[in-house]
Amino acid sequence: MTAHVLTDTSVLTGRSLRHILRSPDTIITTVITPIALLLVFVFVFGGAIDTGQTSGSYIDYLLPGILLITIASGVSYTSYRLFLDLKGGIVERFRSMPIARSSVLWAHVLTSLVSILVSLAIVVAVAVLLGFRTAAGVGAWLAVTGILVLFTLALTWIAVIAGLSAKTPDGAGAFSYPLIFLPFISSAFVPTDTMPAPVAWFAEHQPVTPIVDSIRALFAQQPVGTELWIALAWCVGILVAAFAGALAIYRRRFR
Repeated sequence: MTAHVLTDTSVLTGRSLRHILRSPDTIITTVITPIALLLVFVFVFGGAIDTGQTSGSYIDYLLPGILLITIASGVSYTSYRLFLDLKGGIVERFRSMPIARSSVLWAHVLTSLVSILVSLAIVVAVAVLLGFRTAAGVGAWLAVTGILVLFTLALTWIAVIAGLSAKTPDGAGAFSYPLIFLPFISSAFVPTDTMPAPVAWFAEHQPVTPIVDSIRALFAQQPVGTELWIALAWCVGILVAAFAGALAIYRRRFR
């Protein structure tokens, strides 16, 4: 049974990836906003922002938050692609075949993961050209990648819920707007202690701040502390809840 699910998921993922290769504008569109934010904050606002860092440039402080915005931008296309498959009847056609039911959703999730990892690599490359530097070793990079993969999976399953529930193409992607905005009310761009007390409280108790702080510490080769465990708890908690919710909606829709 497991081999059957893996084979079906692999075939359907290959189908989705071929669509992206034939239309790479998805990845291009995903990276435009993060790269534009990098340029604006580094060259326009960066000189006026005091992060309290004793070393490193503002782009070193900024990049972790930009990476999360890249992920939030990318998952909206997952929801949109799933919505189109549902409206086009391709999902019902797949379900009429002898394939594992969950493979339809997993194919969209894995396609999202691959395309977003490519987008993240492009954003990091641009950041390096703009002056980002890190002495992080292989272990730190693997830890950063693991956090980003977990965060991507968590948001992608939220995107699946949106794609299954949407009534219009615009509605399928609209859920991502709050996710893109969330890093702006966190430690992604400025330290939280510079914010008004109510805003600072929210910034310190939402998922983006511990994730950003953990990635920033790993890049800077600084002790991560409890922030890493809080970040992982947020990622895993959102992932489990979104996964369960998506499966419940999918089963209810196709009884």
